[in-house]
Amino acid sequence: MNTITKRLQNIKKLQAKRWENEEEYWDEISELLINELDEILLIEPENTVALISLGAIYSDLGENEKAMYYLKQALQLGSEDKNLYINLAIVMVGMGMHAEEYHEYLEIAEDKEEDPLTFKAYFDPQSH
Repeated sequence: MNTITKRLQNIKKLQAKRWENEEEYWDEISELLINELDEILLIEPENTVALISLGAIYSDLGENEKAMYYLKQALQLGSEDKNLYINLAIVMVGMGMHAEEYHEYLEIAEDKEEDPLTFKAYFDPQSH
């Protein structure tokens, strides 16, 4: 297993801890995650797992424009990850887009497999 894969595994674990300790360490863990993913992208600029993960984190932080930027990059690079399509829809909902604009991504996601190293952005259906 290469070091990038190991780092991505650690990022996924840290992401889970961020949600467990949301109130206490949210900002610190978010910053760590972003820095680590930025470093990975310096080494492997076309790493779609890192791009999708960064998009999910920016979505969780409410920075939908940044989230969309990273997710669209992963899409252009040909990622077939289920979480990419789900995260795109979540970001579009956060940006206030109409259902017909993001439903296509949810339909595509139905037939995709989730990469074990990526994660979904947080989505609260009650808030939309």
